[in-house]
Amino acid sequence: MAKNSPVEFFQQVRAETAKVTWPTRRETLITTGMVFVMVLLASIFFLIVDQIIRFGVSTLLTLGH
Repeated sequence: MAKNSPVEFFQQVRAETAKVTWPTRRETLITTGMVFVMVLLASIFFLIVDQIIRFGVSTLLTLGH
């Protein structure tokens, strides 16, 4: 591999950064909202699954008494 000078490296980085399509403010807000909704849904799902498992385990443990 050919070694680049630091100046050349930063010029290449700047050229590649210029090619990036950055999201708009609206796209960022919509995506952030979708993430929060998915986190909320996942936490509710795991809460329900945890309660079902807790109920099942406690039922099994009380059968021995």
